[in-house]
Amino acid sequence: MYTEMFKSFSEQTEKTLAPYAKFNKLFSKNVEELTELQLTAVRTYSELGLSQLKAVGEVKDLQSLAEFNGQQLETLTKLSQQLMEDSKKFSSVAQTFKTEVDELVAENVKEVTPA
Repeated sequence: MYTEMFKSFSEQTEKTLAPYAKFNKLFSKNVEELTELQLTAVRTYSELGLSQLKAVGEVKDLQSLAEFNGQQLETLTKLSQQLMEDSKKFSSVAQTFKTEVDELVAENVKEVTPA
């Protein structure tokens, strides 16, 4: 008798908590992807900043200053492109997460809505 009662309770609890478990997996995956993107972005921007510091350290005369200034447009273009790419990646991850959560909610609403 108790075995059947515990089995029934366990099944009901598992069924009740299943949506939470699915959401937690989606959320964890999203946080992992965002963290990886952020770490990559920090690494990229740090490398760009360090290369600029090194380049400015090489300025010794008017000729090298002119070369450095000429490289700034290229650097700004590269930075702008990187910012656009990162923004698209972050947007894509956010959109994927939203879509997956919407699907999860729709699935759970369908299960609890009487036909």
